[in-house]
Amino acid sequence: MAESETSNIREPLPAPAKERRFSAQAIAELEEIASHYPERKAACLPALWIAQREYEGYLPPPAIQEVADRLGLSYAEVEGVATFYTMYNLRKRGRHHLEVCTCLTCAVKGAYEVVHRLEKELGIHVGQTTADGEFTLSEAECLDFCGAATVMQVGDKYFTQLTPENVKQVIDQLRNSADYTPTKLADSLVKLLIPGSSETGGGSFAPKDLVNPAGPML
Repeated sequence: MAESETSNIREPLPAPAKERRFSAQAIAELEEIASHYPERKAACLPALWIAQREYEGYLPPPAIQEVADRLGLSYAEVEGVATFYTMYNLRKRGRHHLEVCTCLTCAVKGAYEVVHRLEKELGIHVGQTTADGEFTLSEAECLDFCGAATVMQVGDKYFTQLTPENVKQVIDQLRNSADYTPTKLADSLVKLLIPGSSETGGGSFAPKDLVNPAGPML
């Protein structure tokens, strides 16, 4: 192999183009959250939630770079955190991300039958997104609501006791809803990290939805 073909093999990838999408509110939220930690690095997880909200529900390289810059970290440090946790989206999802629990209890209660019906209704397979950008279908680890199996998380809402017979109704409901999106999930989690903030609403839910008894997201 000629030298010209190998000379750049060990060259690092170029840094992603820098963007600044954090709003003034997002910056204030990040600073409030960071103030509760002994060092800014400890705020990396909530900073990624803020970024996932500000970057329309996922974390492209510029989002990771912005978190790194605002926390005084390297790109590699933040990327390592973002890629470790499956709750962060490293690629764009559909407007509604359908995450069906297929762990033991849900599997026994027919989770895979639910998944197959969703694949048929949406015309996609697990891991794919519909052509209109409305739905991404994924399998999820245990959603910790085994008593209501089969369970599916869509943004900041759990849909429970799903069967192959009732999933079409859920899909039709979601098509007509502006709620339960990856962006609103990220917003609800950010609100939980700021004292008193979640009491005024956040994500898909208004204040009246957040009083006891608990709403759909348990």
